[in-house]
Amino acid sequence: MRTFRPFAFLAGAVTAALLGTSAMAADTIVVGGKNFTEQQLLAEMTAQYLQAKGYEVDKKAGMGSAVVRQAQENGQVDLYWEYTGTSLINYNKVTDKLPADEVYKRVKELDGAKGLVWLNPSKANNTYALAMQKGEAAEMGISSISDLAKAVNDGKGLTLASNAEWYARDDGLKPLQKTYGFEFDRSDVKRMDSGLTYQALKEDQADIALVFATDGRIPAFNFLVLKDDKGFFPNYALTPVVREETLKKHPELAELMNALSAKLDDDIISFLNAQVDVERKTIEDVAADFLKSQNMI
Repeated sequence: MRTFRPFAFLAGAVTAALLGTSAMAADTIVVGGKNFTEQQLLAEMTAQYLQAKGYEVDKKAGMGSAVVRQAQENGQVDLYWEYTGTSLINYNKVTDKLPADEVYKRVKELDGAKGLVWLNPSKANNTYALAMQKGEAAEMGISSISDLAKAVNDGKGLTLASNAEWYARDDGLKPLQKTYGFEFDRSDVKRMDSGLTYQALKEDQADIALVFATDGRIPAFNFLVLKDDKGFFPNYALTPVVREETLKKHPELAELMNALSAKLDDDIISFLNAQVDVERKTIEDVAADFLKSQNMI
């Protein structure tokens, strides 16, 4: 008897609604993206880049992590940028602590068996991180997550701003707390959209915030990223991933996307993110300006 799974049905329905009928166009490269600034930038950059090379592109940005992955596995998205740690832990359920190069090799092998090809990783590692205001961190003597754990265990009553996804992820809050030996009271964790955690920390609505390491708001808002001194967070190398079937039809995509991947590192991604989130430039303009500066369009 086939078991009916409401969640799987709902996820499929959401995917179909987001992608639309054009996603199945045979001669169109469907570029996906997740629903935060960096991913929207990468989707736009990829779309402009491939269009300049003569491809018909259908951009589908703004999806949740699980939704865009499912869409690629289902053949509804041809190409998007993924993070090695996300695939390792969330999609392939590998919890072993691996060095950065081994993380890439493992996900390349595991996803390759599913018809997904990991191209060359960029030098950008957008790992999760915890941040505090520099002044408050210095005042409390906190520079690492171990220091934070001690402060929480000492009853300092600190509050954390986190997005809902990381709160529940396999590489999220609960295993982090287990690794470092502390636990926030449920009332001390404020769940919100990813982008709002930065504002909450800046405006003293939280003492600690979940951030992405390459986010331009970290230096702009004078935040301190706490040292992950026990190495909890895996490497999250930003990498273009393409369906094997798509690559067979368009083998030149590998060379093109590897060339774009080689242009990206932590500083560049942080700078581009800040152009959008701090200086309020449009994603389209930021993507175009970068590609032109690199003579890619």
